[in-house]
Amino acid sequence: MKVLFINGSPRVNGNTAVALAEMEKVFQKNGIETEVFQIGAQEIKGCKACGYCFKNGKCVIDDVVSGELAKKFEECDGLVVGSPVFYASANGSLIALLDRLFYSTSFNKTMKVGASVAVARRGGCSATFDQLNKYFTISGMPVASGQYWNSVHGRKVGEAAADEEGLQGMRTLAENMSFLIKSIALGKEKFGIPEKEKWIMTNFIR
Repeated sequence: MKVLFINGSPRVNGNTAVALAEMEKVFQKNGIETEVFQIGAQEIKGCKACGYCFKNGKCVIDDVVSGELAKKFEECDGLVVGSPVFYASANGSLIALLDRLFYSTSFNKTMKVGASVAVARRGGCSATFDQLNKYFTISGMPVASGQYWNSVHGRKVGEAAADEEGLQGMRTLAENMSFLIKSIALGKEKFGIPEKEKWIMTNFIR
């Protein structure tokens, strides 16, 4: 079993990393492998709305999203997305990445467990948390919850380590996510994945 972390912070060892590292320790204790993908200063292009992925099963933009990251996402059992809060929303590079990663990959994401984490100096965490969870809920992915909305606070690099309640929330989230991943694995063995109906697509304007 494996959990993939996507750290959407441009700071490699910033407060988002502090929050995610707290979760990593819990996953490892539960025998779940972890891997972190760090956006850092990489230039992530947004979706071009060209439709190439519908015909070819991958994004037309040849970069880490369409190559390395898409494969890691397909192979993982859980995905944790962490982001610093910029103007009450997630980092723009992260949103560009997630738009393309979720839209262009054709594999079945049903029952991969998702969790989002927002890190801020003060406000905007709940809005960012809601924004990130939408990628999971449109994809048939169960969303793991903790003991509060998944957020940690800190401004200067490393300050998040002093947010005891926030870090406890990360540990609780990771414990709950570990349980979900293991339970789903058992369910797959006994019952398999739920069958999907053919997608009915309707428009509001006719």
